[in-house]
Amino acid sequence: MTFGEKLKEARKEAGLSQEQFAQKLSVSRSAVAKWESDKGMPDVNNLKVIAQLLDVSVDYLLDEDEKLSFNEMKEAIDLDLFEVTGKCRDKKDAACFSKYKTADAIYPLIRKKRLNKAEWLADFIAGAGIIQGADYLRDASAYYLVEIGEKQLLVNVSTDFITSRELAHKVDPKKFDFGNYTFRKATYRLI
Repeated sequence: MTFGEKLKEARKEAGLSQEQFAQKLSVSRSAVAKWESDKGMPDVNNLKVIAQLLDVSVDYLLDEDEKLSFNEMKEAIDLDLFEVTGKCRDKKDAACFSKYKTADAIYPLIRKKRLNKAEWLADFIAGAGIIQGADYLRDASAYYLVEIGEKQLLVNVSTDFITSRELAHKVDPKKFDFGNYTFRKATYRLI
């Protein structure tokens, strides 16, 4: 389970709505929604309060048995400044290559949403690929697995930002699961 899934489950078990939970923490409801959808993380002080309020440990919330550490770096970029050269197929490739040109390897990734039962049923009824297509339209950014020595980074390049997250455990570039997604290596490699 991801941090967001555990937070949502613990909040519901405590009988709190997102609004009530947000009020107790003195944060906005949208902040809680962001945390529960794994689009952000509370700061350390809020983590302690959350654990106490929900009667769970901080370790329980953070130990996702996933691959993400909390070393994240987000930088603003202007994609227009990057030029497509060499093995780069588009400006997002060029941005990742420019940032990590001294890396040992850069694998472009193909991201696929792992569907829950309800999504699978809706996708089956509506037509195969509808849910995946909608997910891609919602997030058309590019993903890369970057290897630098013993470290692996999951890098996301959107039109405005390049976000790099250090993975806590090594993954196989061919295929790995992360959160609600399965990533697999594209047919080409930047380095």
